[in-house]
Amino acid sequence: MIELDGHSLTLEAAQKIVFDKEEVSLAPRALERVRAAHAVVERIVTQDRRVYGINTGFGKLSTKTIPREKLSLLQENLLKSHAVGVGEPLPDEVARAALLFRLNSLLQGRSGVRVEIVNYLKELLNQNVIPLIPAKGSVGASGDLAPLAHLALLLIGEGQAKLGARILHGREVLDELGLEPLRLAPKEGLALINGTQVTLALGFVALVRAQNLLTQAQAISALAVEAMRGHIDAFDERLHQARPHRGQSRVAHSMRAWLAGSQLAGSRTDDVQDNYTLRCIPQVLGASLDAFDFIREKFEIEMNSSTDNPLVFAESEAVLSGGNFHGQILGFCCELLGQAVAEIGNFSERQIALLLEAPDLPKFLVHDSGLNSGLMVPQYTAAALVAENKVLAHPASVDSIPTSGGKEDHNSMATTSAYKALQIAQNVEIILALELVTVRQALSFRDPSLMAPRTRALYERISLQIPPLDKDRLLQYDIHRAIQIVREGSWLNGV
Repeated sequence: MIELDGHSLTLEAAQKIVFDKEEVSLAPRALERVRAAHAVVERIVTQDRRVYGINTGFGKLSTKTIPREKLSLLQENLLKSHAVGVGEPLPDEVARAALLFRLNSLLQGRSGVRVEIVNYLKELLNQNVIPLIPAKGSVGASGDLAPLAHLALLLIGEGQAKLGARILHGREVLDELGLEPLRLAPKEGLALINGTQVTLALGFVALVRAQNLLTQAQAISALAVEAMRGHIDAFDERLHQARPHRGQSRVAHSMRAWLAGSQLAGSRTDDVQDNYTLRCIPQVLGASLDAFDFIREKFEIEMNSSTDNPLVFAESEAVLSGGNFHGQILGFCCELLGQAVAEIGNFSERQIALLLEAPDLPKFLVHDSGLNSGLMVPQYTAAALVAENKVLAHPASVDSIPTSGGKEDHNSMATTSAYKALQIAQNVEIILALELVTVRQALSFRDPSLMAPRTRALYERISLQIPPLDKDRLLQYDIHRAIQIVREGSWLNGV
């Protein structure tokens, strides 16, 4: 059980909740903050003070004052009118992450909602209810209005969600959980949808997958060094102390650890230095590692932030309109994330090509080449995915299209940036899987007893699932197995 308080959620804890279905509880001090902020909203309504989002229209309609007897209908109308997303539903883990991040943000006690709202969100999360959220429709400012509206509809018994293998209407979901549809209080609809949580959820899942890929890319690169009998001087600690970028040094250390005791690495004598895709592993993968560390810091800040508008400061009774819903920082982070993980794929594809052209290995890593094409064409697939990633890595966050009649005249497009980053990560999983098949085949022509103890353990583990290629056969089955291996990432456990 992980306690949420709105301030201390970490990437590791979020992973346990989102991917491992760890249940959550709500910190009593956070619930007190929620109650205090809601009391401020109640006083505003009682005093007929005119405050945006509580008793006014939204966006360009903020000049319209709404009578007290229609304030609940105002919030319900907001959810219904804004639930206009399109496209396939977001992946389950993204929807679950969005639910978690929206809940944690509300626990800051700056949104003015009742405790009932956070309790309902907690129940949805703990019962593994997966809101069906269309993937497209957010411009990354004013909050992720459309996708979050689809999530929030469940609280009033509308919308759709998955519960187990079933897709249920919102009212059916609440019935299954023994809950009644909520009648929204002033500001609650706005507080539920006016945030960055869908963009953050997409970026978070992409980052988790990217970090997993970077760890595996180092192990696969070590296998590639051995298959190519590459030089190990490029990983010498002294060299990296001369250019002490943290990520570069960490990757160099990782390569030394993987290759310790290898008699294959460093045994090449025909050339004094290797191609960049072997020699520059620390410099290239280390740059991605540094980028991920930066992104992680910003994502953890965002996980523990209030991103709706206006914000309620119960300690001073102030209600301040601002722009914490604007996703510019997430847009920049997700563009960087997409570029950094795309580069892992670029590097992997070049290692594949290098292995296929190794001067002391059979052409395309198969005997009787010509009759057999061997692993020639998997590199085509990797090249196609690299080309696609180059298109996806083109930034969306440098563009802006005004909305709400020009009132919202600069939007971040960060949700598109995050969506692209996740697509790139999915492509790179396949590219690394293709390299895993390739390097496994290349090493079948080497003496495993000369490998480093750790890399040999990896090679033997992979060989149990991917047999050597003696002659042409259907490779799609090997590739599908390798993709599953990379997505799970467990093949490195204990080695």
